[in-house]
Amino acid sequence: MNSVWTAVAAIFSFALTALLGKWMVPFLHKINFGQTIREIGPKWHLKKNGTPTMGGFMFIIGIAVTTVICVPLYYSITKQNSLEMLMRTKIFGGLLMAVGFGAIGFFDDYIKVVKKRNLGLNVRQKLILQFIVAGAYLYSLHLAGSTSATLIPFVGKVDLGVWFWIIAVLGIVGMVNAVNFTDGIDGLNGSVTFFVALFYMMISTMVGSYGVSIFATAVAGSCLGFLIWNFNPAKVFMGDTGSLFLGGIVCALGFGLNLPILILPLGIVYIGEILSVVLQVVYFKLTHGKRLFKMSPIHHQFELCGWSEVKICRVFSGVTVLFGIGTILLVMFGF
Repeated sequence: MNSVWTAVAAIFSFALTALLGKWMVPFLHKINFGQTIREIGPKWHLKKNGTPTMGGFMFIIGIAVTTVICVPLYYSITKQNSLEMLMRTKIFGGLLMAVGFGAIGFFDDYIKVVKKRNLGLNVRQKLILQFIVAGAYLYSLHLAGSTSATLIPFVGKVDLGVWFWIIAVLGIVGMVNAVNFTDGIDGLNGSVTFFVALFYMMISTMVGSYGVSIFATAVAGSCLGFLIWNFNPAKVFMGDTGSLFLGGIVCALGFGLNLPILILPLGIVYIGEILSVVLQVVYFKLTHGKRLFKMSPIHHQFELCGWSEVKICRVFSGVTVLFGIGTILLVMFGF
């Protein structure tokens, strides 16, 4: 029964997202919601100028509709009529958190499109809004009965007290921005997040959290449906609307399992991307203008070294798969 529901969620979310592209891509063209490419980036990216952005709405709708329909139906049909408050908050509160981040991304994208430049909300504005969204989600978990105790591999349950909430809000905002940095070439963010969601689905099934498993499956299916339109050469970009939403989803799945620590190994590519940006900035300031990388985030470094966008997607996805397998082993033997 559980495998049937994950299959239903996967097929439905994939089909809905892919079909939405048939309408949304022409619509975004019609209203001239095209991406303005940065001149400081790789020169061959300039040919992408005008490619429709905000395509993230496709998988936002796909994931949201699939989750809202399939999760309650699963619990009802399997006679688990009382989807208890904490789990309901983790799944649907997590979805709302992701939508909140997506809304921040939408405002950012809208400003970019209207002003026809690759600038949107400033850093301070983004961070304030992101901390509000992350804080609201964590507060909802607290109200629903979540505690400050968390599982640490090979250690067991550890109660971090107030530090849990501080680390959690900083970790969510950091990871959301890390996922955002991963969106820079055709298909990269969608490909990596597809595999992250796939491993979340496997792990949630292993630990018996089938509601989260359906949620994760909806994410994987929608990412795959979006890649039909976003894989190289991309017909549409997800924009900050999509990338910030996916960042929220990655965090929501980790907290949904009550294993937020798994966000670290599963999100290794995202972490590598944001670390490359931080290192580039620090090195640039310390050396008064020298660069550690040809360009950051790190995927542009490989691109400027001659790797094709397709190769980067394959390699980064492969790294995610390797760390995903390691994460499954960690769950099997570390908890």
